[in-house]
Amino acid sequence: MTSLLEVQGVTKRFGGLTANSEITFDANAGEIVGIIGPNGAGKSTLFDLITGFERADAGEVRLDGRRITGVRPDRICALGVGRTFQKLKPFADMTVAENVMVGALARTHRMREARDRALEALAFVDLLERRDRFARELSTGQRKRLELARALATGPRLILMDEVTGGVDQRTIPGLIELVLSLKARGLAVVLIEHNMAVMMRIADRILALHAGRRIAFGPPAEVRQDALVVDAYLGSADHAA
Repeated sequence: MTSLLEVQGVTKRFGGLTANSEITFDANAGEIVGIIGPNGAGKSTLFDLITGFERADAGEVRLDGRRITGVRPDRICALGVGRTFQKLKPFADMTVAENVMVGALARTHRMREARDRALEALAFVDLLERRDRFARELSTGQRKRLELARALATGPRLILMDEVTGGVDQRTIPGLIELVLSLKARGLAVVLIEHNMAVMMRIADRILALHAGRRIAFGPPAEVRQDALVVDAYLGSADHAA
């Protein structure tokens, strides 16, 4: 069976710096694949390569068996790849609904249909009641939900999520976790960058660990957590890993 996402031997260099070196992993529909690694490990660069914001120097990315290496970001989005970003930059002076309509317009040029798509996505992330509020009025947790709604409005089969729980208070985290699990229940493939290891161990089906641009482990959370290279490079100690 072909995985929905296949990343095969992807390498990206910036001058003398190798940000990603021969990275290989895959993700299936209805699966959450987590990506962990210290700052500078190459996690966000990997997302840029998958979504077309950067072009790989070697290797390839396939979506449902189709090679998308070198394809423009807008075309990759149209093929069914959505993305959220670590740095939240909504259109502050537009309403919540208008922000999500921007994503929906990747699928349709009809404004009414775009609004319907936007409202459906806002209902899913529990922001429908705030649809007519300006985006600048939202809390950080609500902006995370808005970012996800905008990605969902593009109609993705695969969604890449960068730091879902970063910058939010502890009370907000459980709701965001439930949203991610709901995406899996919908049958989407989810690839998630997350520094909160408790969250990652709870929700990921498989984890890709990166260090200095290289893959050091890929597999079920219980295995990755005990991997000696992961403990040394990221978790810090066997006690912390547990």
